[in-house]
Amino acid sequence: MSTADRLIESTRELLWERGYTGTSPKAIQQRAGAGQGSMYHHFAGKPDLALAAISRTVEEMRAAAETQLSAPGTAVERITAYLRREREVLRGCPVGRLTQDPDVMADPTLRAPVEESFAWLCDRLAGILAEGRESGELDAALDARATAATVVAVVQGGYVLARAVDSVAPFDQAITGVLSLLSAHASTARG
Repeated sequence: MSTADRLIESTRELLWERGYTGTSPKAIQQRAGAGQGSMYHHFAGKPDLALAAISRTVEEMRAAAETQLSAPGTAVERITAYLRREREVLRGCPVGRLTQDPDVMADPTLRAPVEESFAWLCDRLAGILAEGRESGELDAALDARATAATVVAVVQGGYVLARAVDSVAPFDQAITGVLSLLSAHASTARG
């Protein structure tokens, strides 16, 4: 792995663990095994490196979600696969946690990939829900956009609840709950 990649990966880990404010250039350099000169050779500074790290995290999260969302199956099956995929629940969402960092949210450049990530996910889920509605799998009255936003909110809230009690149980319960709501719309469409 190149020095630049080690710096990006170290920053990604530290942002997930400590947030932007708690991630110092020195901590990044130590974790990456790189000197100050190497860091500033590849990146203009901490914000530039953080942007590269956040962008890579967003790309990986999107690719992981797309694996389930583009798989064969019904709309509900694909969304279920996305919601039930393996996650490090007690660590929280590496993208969602950035929304709690005031320095990231105050910087339009750092905030942009976070915003884009959630917008993409909401749009992608809404599209799948609309497909399910159009095929007759889901109730015609289902609001695809509002339901997609609910799914994303449940996932993010599930992380918060799980971290609050140091147990994955609340996350699993939240996912089961939102899937039950989706199934109720599927049952209505079939019934």
